[in-house]
Amino acid sequence: MGRPALFLDRDGVINIDHAYVHKREDFDFVDGIFDLVRTARERGYLVFVITNQAGIGRGKYTEADFHVLTEWMCGEFASRGAVIDKVYFCPYHAEHGIGHYKAESPFRKPNPGMILQAAQEFDVDLPASVLLGDMETDIQAGARAGVGRTLLFRPANHPRPETTQAHAIVAAHAEVQAFLQQHVAA
Repeated sequence: MGRPALFLDRDGVINIDHAYVHKREDFDFVDGIFDLVRTARERGYLVFVITNQAGIGRGKYTEADFHVLTEWMCGEFASRGAVIDKVYFCPYHAEHGIGHYKAESPFRKPNPGMILQAAQEFDVDLPASVLLGDMETDIQAGARAGVGRTLLFRPANHPRPETTQAHAIVAAHAEVQAFLQQHVAA
């Protein structure tokens, strides 16, 4: 049996969503994210980022810009003892993409492609895994992939949805950290 994973959306979960963030100077980490990832690692979870990046498809920035920022972000995590195993991204958008980026993709959330790819590449135990996202499309992708626990991140200053497929709504990363501390993955 594989190892469980913590799947994290990027914009709105790892960093404050300033819309199409693609430069280091616009990348503000959400409070508690390093502690959360460190706890997940200590508890035996693999850690993956799964992120739609329609800004690439819309021509707002390039894949190269994304990779430069991602390398820096992963370095920031690693320097704090909170290693990310891999970042998966989808640059496609069926309606607003430009050129070859204007396409349907099994990897664009709410489709589960990024999660399923991680599961295959790293032998992930999906029913024992946790997904944290700030949009219902994140939750739907997790449910479609068979992730055991989906959590919708809604800080106190964000409205809560009337309905959600998530198992729970959390207002702080510390709530997810407390959940992980109660569940040993390794």
